[in-house]
Amino acid sequence: MTLLDSRTFHVHHGQYHTLYANPLGRVFDENLFDPENPELRAEKVSQGGRQAAWFVDLPIDMQGVLRFYRRGGLVGKVVRQRYAWLGAGNTRSWAEFVVMQYLHARIPQHVPAPLAAMYQRFGWSYEAAIIVERVPNVKPLATCLDKADPQVVAKAILAMHEVGVWHADLNAYNILLDAFDQVWLIDFDRARRVTMDDKKRQGNLQRLQRSLQKVCGPDGGLWWQELNRAYLQQ
Repeated sequence: MTLLDSRTFHVHHGQYHTLYANPLGRVFDENLFDPENPELRAEKVSQGGRQAAWFVDLPIDMQGVLRFYRRGGLVGKVVRQRYAWLGAGNTRSWAEFVVMQYLHARIPQHVPAPLAAMYQRFGWSYEAAIIVERVPNVKPLATCLDKADPQVVAKAILAMHEVGVWHADLNAYNILLDAFDQVWLIDFDRARRVTMDDKKRQGNLQRLQRSLQKVCGPDGGLWWQELNRAYLQQ
């Protein structure tokens, strides 16, 4: 497996395999992935993450978001957190870490830094988690549509597409606005680096359209039309 940043450390400890990016360094500490660890002062994330995400205090004077990978749909009702083992590079945490590292190096104003990614193997299956930088004072697009500028959001999405990344679930909760109206894109689980043709670009935008219409009703649809127009004009 090729890592995109030479400053990333791979630590193997028993069943645990972990990637650490600076500034976490190479010291292994499985307690970083334990929301019951009192030193993390973990606070459950109320929206998104399939009820498996926490805000945590990291030992580097930085806050992060710890998220465990959980299945959705019918399969998730039977097998909630185990995935088939297909190699380290194909684990959900490894793949997301690498995509985020690539994006953060190119558009850091729109994508938070990945800090650590872990998988724990159990024979032919595994469980996984990731820790990413927490962006302070943000609100999901779904809750602040009336204050969000469609042109600014379109510019952020376009920036992601222009560096060749397809987002697997671009919805109204995976686009955040901070106190300065800066746009952040999150949750790159199953995202891929690809050649972004028109079909893939519109697929991402139409996924957002469905989400906005579901969450915000007719206002969401009208707002999306402005965003789509701005995207096509840039």
